[in-house]
Amino acid sequence: MTAPRFTLHGVGVGPGDPDLMTVRARRLIEGAGVVAYPHPEGRGSLARSIAAPFLPPDVEEIAIALPMRPERAPAQAAYDRGAARLADALGRGDVVVLCEGDPMLYGSFMYLAARLPAARVEITPGVAALAACAAAARHPLAARDEPLSLVPATLPEAEIARLAGVGGVAVMKLGRHVAKVRRALAAAGLDAVYVERASTPGERVLPLAEAPDPAPYFSMALARRADPWL
Repeated sequence: MTAPRFTLHGVGVGPGDPDLMTVRARRLIEGAGVVAYPHPEGRGSLARSIAAPFLPPDVEEIAIALPMRPERAPAQAAYDRGAARLADALGRGDVVVLCEGDPMLYGSFMYLAARLPAARVEITPGVAALAACAAAARHPLAARDEPLSLVPATLPEAEIARLAGVGGVAVMKLGRHVAKVRRALAAAGLDAVYVERASTPGERVLPLAEAPDPAPYFSMALARRADPWL
């Protein structure tokens, strides 16, 4: 069986500030012949905007529009179409897929790569929003033997409260779930900090009690039990 000639690169571009991209990510983007990026249907790509200063002027771009709906079928169909376009491009050369944050943490790249099992895949990790939010808020995520839960705000309220009771917690994708998350963290006996658009010019850090409702999609709540040594 002939080995694939070209490589599908999943490249994490970080949470928003281009300065937080890794040296390897920048090198791959600057040398790319084809870049691809998923984006919400009807809106631009955050990943592309982060990488924009480093895109070659003649680069071929593949934009993969994803419907943002609770049901999974429309997005899966979009991944099917996107993977077919990537397969075609891989017949001609390497492809760099731009990924917000890190490709393997709630990233669309994993769904595209899974549809291309014969491809040679290399992944360049990126700074995840979790790390950027903690840095912006000066909020320690975990210390010593503390567990840390990374929780989507879309989970049921009782499940968020249960996970928050285990140790430190980061609740992602707040959006229209702010009130639910406030109640869940209060039930776990935790005070939380809210971080919005970490590392970008629109960054805001507030107590969760003062957070907008609804919140932007790119926002997070962080909480942990008080530690007298921190």
